[in-house]
Amino acid sequence: MDAHEEPPGPLTVAAAQAEAVPGDVTGNAGTAARLVATAAAGGARLLVLPELFLPAYHPPTLRADPAGTDVAAGPDGRVDDPRLAALPRAAAEHGVVAVLGAAVRWPDGRRTCSVLVADPSGAIRVGYDKQHLCGPDENELFMPGDRGATLSLDGWLLGLGVCYDGCFPEHGRAAAAGGTHGYLCPSGYVEGSQHRRDLYYAARALDNTMYVVFANPVGGTDPWRFNGGAAVYDPEGRPVRRAADTGEEVVLATLRPELLRSVRAEHPMLTDRLPHQGGPRAVITV
Repeated sequence: MDAHEEPPGPLTVAAAQAEAVPGDVTGNAGTAARLVATAAAGGARLLVLPELFLPAYHPPTLRADPAGTDVAAGPDGRVDDPRLAALPRAAAEHGVVAVLGAAVRWPDGRRTCSVLVADPSGAIRVGYDKQHLCGPDENELFMPGDRGATLSLDGWLLGLGVCYDGCFPEHGRAAAAGGTHGYLCPSGYVEGSQHRRDLYYAARALDNTMYVVFANPVGGTDPWRFNGGAAVYDPEGRPVRRAADTGEEVVLATLRPELLRSVRAEHPMLTDRLPHQGGPRAVITV
């Protein structure tokens, strides 16, 4: 489809929050498969799960056991790991695309904090490598990605980001400038960050008049105790659905092309944006 073409029809999506067990890739893949079934029961075609959900976002475990927490990607980004078998099986059975976080080891030795895409064909591939690494743990453990990515599903173009990526307006704007209608953000926000969690992704939605689907873990122990709040935001930044701060939950919402069209007509920031934001800066001395 053309990069700026309107989606042909509605798309029902789901954002999940759940507790992942550090280092238990097989068990966490099973949880993801169960949540795929829950999302499908609500009519969803797409499920977004949290950042690093397969190994769990737990730096001590990621540091101590890279072989046990990583999944290997081939040169083409395909992932074939028997520990994940329940996930592509669920995606195929229910016709749902699952987007979730993983620690990925590439053939050249790079380790990335990535988004995997499991689709109804039974394939799993790396969709995107996180570009903005957050804090000393992530910068020690991972290499940053060097390009954006867009998922195309049923005529909807959905930009991919991971947690800290969404704190940068430029990241969401780059996706929107490429013609996306939405932005998918597997994330890992800890207790105490609720204000920023609820502000960043609503802002990215309004900045770019696009839907945002935000997934976040729950549970864990300090300093990696997560605060849920999984949500879907509409193109004006309003939460269509938002989960509580605790407890496993799957929230569902339907993305509607007519709302996307009307908001973009009323708030044309994407077309009114100055390409160089006013050019060189003038300094006014007083």
